[in-house]
Parts: sequence; structure tokens; C-alpha cells
Amino acid sequence: MSFGDRLRFHRERLGMTREVLAGQIGKSSSWLKAVEGGRLQQQPRLPILLQLAEALRIRNLADLTGDQSMPVRMFTGPGHPALDAVRRAINAVPLIPQGTVQPLAHLRARLDAAWRARHASPDHRTTLGALLPDLIRDTQLAALLYRDAPRRQALALLAEVYGLTQMFLAYQPAADLLWRVAERAMVAAQESDDPLALSCAVWFAGQAHRDAGDFEAAREVNEQGLAAIEPRLDDAGVNLLAMQGALLFELAFTAARVGETGKAWLHWEEASRVAERLPGDYYQPWTSFSRVVMAAHAVTVAVELHQGGEATRQARRAVDAPIPSRPRRGRHLIEVARAHFLQCDHAAVLETLEHAYGSAPETIRYNGYARRMALELSETGPVALQPRARELANKVGLLV
Repeated sequence: MSFGDRLRFHRERLGMTREVLAGQIGKSSSWLKAVEGGRLQQQPRLPILLQLAEALRIRNLADLTGDQSMPVRMFTGPGHPALDAVRRAINAVPLIPQGTVQPLAHLRARLDAAWRARHASPDHRTTLGALLPDLIRDTQLAALLYRDAPRRQALALLAEVYGLTQMFLAYQPAADLLWRVAERAMVAAQESDDPLALSCAVWFAGQAHRDAGDFEAAREVNEQGLAAIEPRLDDAGVNLLAMQGALLFELAFTAARVGETGKAWLHWEEASRVAERLPGDYYQPWTSFSRVVMAAHAVTVAVELHQGGEATRQARRAVDAPIPSRPRRGRHLIEVARAHFLQCDHAAVLETLEHAYGSAPETIRYNGYARRMALELSETGPVALQPRARELANKVGLLV
């Protein structure tokens, strides 16, 4: 296949129009049509290739270019040393009960402690990698051995454990495992008959679909989740209300990803109105939904819509948002860097990425957008910035 054939194949695989893809990389649809049709013989330069790979969710640049001498993995970080242990725990479903089942209150306390440890840690995958194998095995055993109402509680806990596991697995070379836990979480949540567990499982499933490029599935599962919890919101506590807001923002995120500007900002406003109903100091551990995170969400929407001016305006307002979670703050700073990248403010991009690395090294190390920006600055950025950019790229594992 020619480069144009590959480009068209990956675009059509996602159901993306030429207009949407061209808009995401700052080109005209006529330029993209010429590239796909082979009328522009020269392959685009590396910065454009990286933007195309980002927009098309292509993990390895060689899949787009056909040139195996330039394999650049974009959206997959390195496999974490604890990945095999987590995999074994997930796969070892206890068909024959062995061991002592733990009290549900004890499992709940361990899970809460795991969430706190994740948010407090600069290297949250390392932290979770040490906790998850035993937590997965013990919660799976509880879901097998308990009966009636306690079993439903155990299933709700198991769905949440799988959600936490998905955060560990994200952007690692373990797509099969990520989908396994996303699907198991949905089944466990449905069997638990717990609306909070169900909404969490929906939130994680929607993210998996969107990151895989299946935007319609992401939208559909989010809408179904909102419909499922709506009848129970009147009598629900603050956590379920926050899940409603989190699911509304996921609709905004997905709409922005496919270039639906009006829908994206409409859903963001709906989520913001829900956030205003939450206590000022509330911060949900599963989704980070809260008042404080809405400013960060605004940056994400503007960046995904490639609204450079709006993205930098929102970034200036939100760059110092007091997000209590270190990995979530690191991700927010990466989104701020993306906003500066849209405006070609290379110095601000590099400074923000360095700040993100200082806040949460593992977040930037496993984030495809951060890796792409660091690589591009190190190779084609301003000469004065390249030494610092190469140092950062090496820290995140690109070894330029």
C-alpha cells in the first residue's frame, strides 16, 4: 500500500471524514484528498506524520508510513514491571475456591486506601502494581463465595477494583487485558444492581471505546449509563450525582474528539452545572469529577476541537488549578502543553511538559500526546530548546 492508501484506510477505519481529520491537523480537506490520492508524491514531514498518528490513534508510526526503520510508538508506553503480576491475578479467576474470604468492610478499606495511594503518588502505576494483584484475587474470591446481598456488595467492589486496574493498564501494551477488565467490570456491576457501580463501569467502558477510536460506541454506552441512573438520582448521594456529571463530560470529550463543536461545549456546560451542585471540597476518587476539575476539562475540550486561541485562554485560567491528585494534575498539564502546541509556543510547551514530569513522571511517561510533543521538540523544535527537549524525551523513555 502507498502512504496515501494507508492514510485513507486508517481514516475510514475510524469513520472519520476528510474534513474532520484535516481540521485536526490544521490542513485543508483538498490537501488531504491529494495526499490520499497520491497526487502529492512526497510523504509529509515528521511533525505532520506525528499529528496524523495522534488523530488516527495509530500506536506505531510504521503502521502509517510502512517504513519499519522508523517505528515510533505513540499511544503505548512501556510495559510496567508489575504488568505480568497483574495479568496473572486477573486471569486466575477462582473457579475452585481456595483461601479465606475477607470481610467486605476490610476489602472496602483496602480499596479506598488504594485510591488514596494512587492520587498521592507521582508514580501511580508503580504504586498500584504493588497493590493490585492481591486486591484483585481477594475481591474475585469474595464475589465467588458470598451469597445474596453480600455477594452483590462484593460484585460492586469487584467492578470498582477492575476500574482501578484499568487505570493501571491504560497506555500499556496490554489492550487485550484492558478490554477483559472493562467487560468484566460491566458484568459485575450489572449483577450487583448498584447504580454507582454501574455508572463507574460505564465510565471506564466509554473511555476504552473512545481510546480505541470507536466513538459511536463510546457515545452510546455513556448515554445508556446516564439513562440507567437517572431514575435513581433523586434519592442518591453525592457520589452518584458526580457520576452523572462525569458521564456528561465524557459525552463532551467524545463529541470534541470527532469535531462536533456545539455538542462538545453543550455537554461540558451540562457537566459544569452538575459540578456546581457538589460540595466545594468534593473530589471523586474514581473519575476526578469535581468543581476544580471542570476548568481542566474545558482545556481538554478546546484542545480536542483544535481551537488554539480558546485552548490557550482556558489553559491560562486553569494552569494552576488546585487538583489534589498528582497523576490527574500531570495529565492536566499535558493538556495545557497541547494547548500551547496548537499555538506553536514551543517554549511554553516544553516548560509545561517539564512541570508535568515533575508532578507525575509516570503519567507523562505513558502519555502518547506528551511523548509525541517531546519527540517533535527534540528533533524539529527550535535549536535553542532541543537539548532540554532531548533530556525530557530520554526521561520519558524515547531515547532520542
